[in-house]
Amino acid sequence: MQLLNVMIDLSHHNTVTSFQDIKGDGILGIIHKATEGTDYVDKEYDSRAVNAKAVGLFRGAYHFGTRGNAKEQADHFLSIVNPSPADLLVLDFEPNPHVGTMTVADAETFVLRIKEQTGRYPGLYSGQAFLEEQFGGGTSDTLKNCFLWIARYSSALPGVTAPFETFTVWQYTDGNAGPQPHEVRGVGSCDRDKFNGDEAGLRKFWGIE
Repeated sequence: MQLLNVMIDLSHHNTVTSFQDIKGDGILGIIHKATEGTDYVDKEYDSRAVNAKAVGLFRGAYHFGTRGNAKEQADHFLSIVNPSPADLLVLDFEPNPHVGTMTVADAETFVLRIKEQTGRYPGLYSGQAFLEEQFGGGTSDTLKNCFLWIARYSSALPGVTAPFETFTVWQYTDGNAGPQPHEVRGVGSCDRDKFNGDEAGLRKFWGIE
């Protein structure tokens, strides 16, 4: 299995000093938090999306899901991102202790709304343990259409549970836990991610050919 360590994900919690330095450190793609719930917008998303594109980085955006109003959440996300075909879209499906965790049914509604509005399924980000807890060996005819971006802070490959057969992206560190490297020039310690494939595969996956 070839894993390409050329992706990071960011939010307003990260301090970015130079997107050119990020690219110069070998990073090809950035996935940035855009929205949460039905009204929250990450204050750094718009400017960083512009700056990342300006230096030739591949761009993506994620939405942190919350309980209820899944269709409205999807519409909120799309209204902020206004995605082009080359903007990767992801639902962050994990525990949300502040306003309530999105259910599997909510996640399915969100994903179907994105597909309806854009013609493509978004990715699904989640942790290995949370996925096992939510599905318990079961499946979802809707969510299995999403590419899986899985978090496991370990040198060991993440385990994959139904409805997924494999992972596409692996978040192996949060900039603290997990194996090195943790840092990237231009941002410092941050979430780093490995793509399951080579650079040609990454470009095709991202819609950059």
